[in-house]
Amino acid sequence: MSESGTQLFARLEARQCLKDVEPRLFGDDGGPDHGEVVELYGPEGTGKTELLYHLLCRCVLPEAAGGLEVDVVFVDTDYSLDMFRLVSVLDSRLNAAGSTGENSRTDDAVLRSCLSRLLVVHCYSSSQLLLTLHFLETALSSRPSAALILIDSISAFYWLDRSEGGASVAKQEERLSRCSELLGRLLRDYRITIFATCHTIRKSSSGPSSEMDRSHLCRSWQRLVTHRLVCSRQETERNHGDGGCGEQRNRQVFMVHCSSWTSSWTRAKGSSVSSFRVTDAGVEFI
Repeated sequence: MSESGTQLFARLEARQCLKDVEPRLFGDDGGPDHGEVVELYGPEGTGKTELLYHLLCRCVLPEAAGGLEVDVVFVDTDYSLDMFRLVSVLDSRLNAAGSTGENSRTDDAVLRSCLSRLLVVHCYSSSQLLLTLHFLETALSSRPSAALILIDSISAFYWLDRSEGGASVAKQEERLSRCSELLGRLLRDYRITIFATCHTIRKSSSGPSSEMDRSHLCRSWQRLVTHRLVCSRQETERNHGDGGCGEQRNRQVFMVHCSSWTSSWTRAKGSSVSSFRVTDAGVEFI
């Protein structure tokens, strides 16, 4: 397929680097550079999706409100995107910026401007995910300000693909391998950054960085990952006379173990540990 001049310009134009998207998550080596992939791994209820909302808000918020003011593509494979929650977090961030005197424009127009930087696509199978990634080539060409793709989650169709693939491992992994190849092309051609959640499939007792924690997805995907955030939840003591579930949620602490590699898991660059709570206003690091 031939490429127009506009598409060539959009592909070659430098997109904003997200290395400083959230310094508290990553170690001294910084966050992901152009063309890198971050995998958020962990069981359900460990704050992965809330972290995605946090990163999304950081990207679409105006610079005056502490944001990066870039476009984001959200690929929702779990049909779990809660727009009411996302708008609530955005509104809280805008109000917080206004209260400090940095940005007093917290009206609907500013909120709509933030949401205009977000493109949401839904997928119900790995075949549709593959078609969606083909569509994203056109979307990225028409949106040179797009710097981030969020996928929630990359492992959504793991068991369905295993069932349809029969006894052949190659058949089971074929669709995700093709999706990974397409993602690799988007990373190479458009220099975007990808964050993707991955649910725990096999439980390991060897610690948060064990080999089994990453072995269930195909090697084509594993080779793309350059940063890994392993999410877990700390047990909290439940005292008599506790408040409502919202108060209990605010006390719940989540841990994130970050590991970074040069490429293809060949050499570790560094690691770090951070913790956060989920409040009504979003993620709060502690």
